[in-house]
Amino acid sequence: MSESSSSLNGRSAAVLFLHAQTALHPGSGSALGVVDLPVQRERHTQWPTIAGTALKGVLRDLCREQAKAERPQGETLSPRRWANEKHQMLVTAFGPGTPEESSAHAGAVALTDARILAFPVRSIRGVFAWVTCPAVLERLNRDLKLAKLGPLPTVPQVHDNKIACAPNSPLLVGQNRDQVVLEEFEFKKTADDCGELAQWIAKHAVADQYTQDRLRSHLAVLSDNDFSHFVRHATEVVARIALDYDLKTVKQGALFYQEFLPAETIFYSLVLASESRNPEAARSAAEILTYLGGCVQKAGVLQIGGDETTGKGLCAVRLLDGKEGV
Repeated sequence: MSESSSSLNGRSAAVLFLHAQTALHPGSGSALGVVDLPVQRERHTQWPTIAGTALKGVLRDLCREQAKAERPQGETLSPRRWANEKHQMLVTAFGPGTPEESSAHAGAVALTDARILAFPVRSIRGVFAWVTCPAVLERLNRDLKLAKLGPLPTVPQVHDNKIACAPNSPLLVGQNRDQVVLEEFEFKKTADDCGELAQWIAKHAVADQYTQDRLRSHLAVLSDNDFSHFVRHATEVVARIALDYDLKTVKQGALFYQEFLPAETIFYSLVLASESRNPEAARSAAEILTYLGGCVQKAGVLQIGGDETTGKGLCAVRLLDGKEGV
């Protein structure tokens, strides 16, 4: 990150992309439906989301773990506690580390809730497709413009039961290679080409070369309605149990169902950094964002959501600012 980072009302702005490497459970607590532990969803769209408060906590923990190495010799506080309470840049970026000092000043970093960008759906050919829709892309376009990082290439406008994809996509089937079958649904290819759009997302949203290459050929744009169906009904629902040690049967009341977003799901969040509010450390908004960007780049992967000890929620992360020439 650099002084050229985009600015919004005196703030520096960037977009944080999250690419799930394993199944992801940003939990919303218990529910009354069939699924006991559903994922978080927007109220009005029912699209999956990740709370900004959760993301901010994960990023603070990331920066704290990296800051532990800077603990001075002879310090009586533990490395983790010292980093959380005494590391100047961390406290400036995220706020004081103790409840007693919480009213001293606010942190300089703000994050929006993470929004869905692309959702993996199994395909009869090409294994799976990343699906998105015009409403998702227009929201991303709006957020990019808000942060002075846009715009996207032209967004295809797709009707129900239609699909836009690359001209020679491996997803295409049929005698004329003009159809795509996702789950049990058949879609007719439109004349619109989403190649430039797929190229943009591949370049900016993911880091590894394999996924970039695959996104260019496997991204598909559906109508808003068709996209909504998949993100509501094509998630993973897993039965979880606990066994009685002696009887080897399910304990009473220990069977429950948990919802996961599949690996390869892609989210994004808007990151805003203001000038330091810490009276003991004057830092510009660009310096704050540079600090956060350095921590994110060094880590490469974050753990988000529940079930950390079973390998869930590992997400490759990438921070996009104005230097990449969007």
